[in-house]
Amino acid sequence: MPSGRVRWYDANKGYGFITDAEGRDVFLPSAALPDTLTTLRKGAKVEFSVVDGRKGPQAMNVTVQGPAQSVVKARRPNPDDMAAIVEDLIKLLDAAGNGLRRHHYPSPVDSKKLAHVLRAVADDFDVQD
Repeated sequence: MPSGRVRWYDANKGYGFITDAEGRDVFLPSAALPDTLTTLRKGAKVEFSVVDGRKGPQAMNVTVQGPAQSVVKARRPNPDDMAAIVEDLIKLLDAAGNGLRRHHYPSPVDSKKLAHVLRAVADDFDVQD
């Protein structure tokens, strides 16, 4: 069974690529992952079967070698992107705070957006090791 390392994988797109032991790229569709995995971390060592796809070699029956990876860590934004998100969140909270000082809650639409952003940012910060 061939082995290789994940070159990249995007769970939102549903595919990625593995670099096999010979250095060639192998397409990695989400359907090739075990049911227990939804994403893979760059550099994760994997074993897989290879079939000929329409555009070249395609991985099937992927198994991850080594310790289980943290899905939360794999999906974390890079720190530079997170810094920009936090700065935008501060602006949103400041605007909401100014309205509250005038005894007005944000509109229901704005409240829902703010709550959604707060939960998403909290999830990105809350990583269990």
